[in-house]
Amino acid sequence: MRRNNIAIWLLLPAAVFACRAKGDYPGTEFAPNMYHSVPYEPFTQITDENAGKWLSNRDDGKGEYYNSNPNNPYGMNMRMPVPNTVKRTDNGYLPYRVHKDSMEYASRYVLNPLDSTPEILSRGKELYGVFCAACHGDLGKGDGLVGQVYMGVPAYNLGRYRDLSEGNIFHAITHGWGRMGAHGSQIQIEDRWKIVRYVQVLQQQND
Repeated sequence: MRRNNIAIWLLLPAAVFACRAKGDYPGTEFAPNMYHSVPYEPFTQITDENAGKWLSNRDDGKGEYYNSNPNNPYGMNMRMPVPNTVKRTDNGYLPYRVHKDSMEYASRYVLNPLDSTPEILSRGKELYGVFCAACHGDLGKGDGLVGQVYMGVPAYNLGRYRDLSEGNIFHAITHGWGRMGAHGSQIQIEDRWKIVRYVQVLQQQND
């Protein structure tokens, strides 16, 4: 029993000091699989095929930490965009760059590139049900379950809200307005425009 205690006291400092990082040495990792991702990661680049070989169980025989992408030039994981280019969506839409405080500009000059086809309106209604109806209600009357709790959610077909332009609606969806939160990071540009088309239908309802 005493020998076991001595062994524990000798091994404990060794284990503690083995974890200590210094300079470029990160310290020993006792559970490296928790820190190193198997999929390709865009912001890491480990080109040494033997890195982590001592614990690897990969089918290709390379080290556990090796994560270069052999399908890209120079083994890169993330390829840099072509210089002087602007990213577009699959359908050719440019990023929406109108500043959040430029509602007046958006109201006057931002136009919907989509027509009010049955397909667009159908998809807009579907997206509206997912992202908007909880507050604005199924018919845009401001009576959604969340809207009933917070109150003050306007009806689209009353007062000045009936005349909101498509640019105004799109800008509000993108950046938020008043107590409404921004949805630009949740809904793609084209889907936002589809919602706008459906909201314009709700604006024309008669009570």
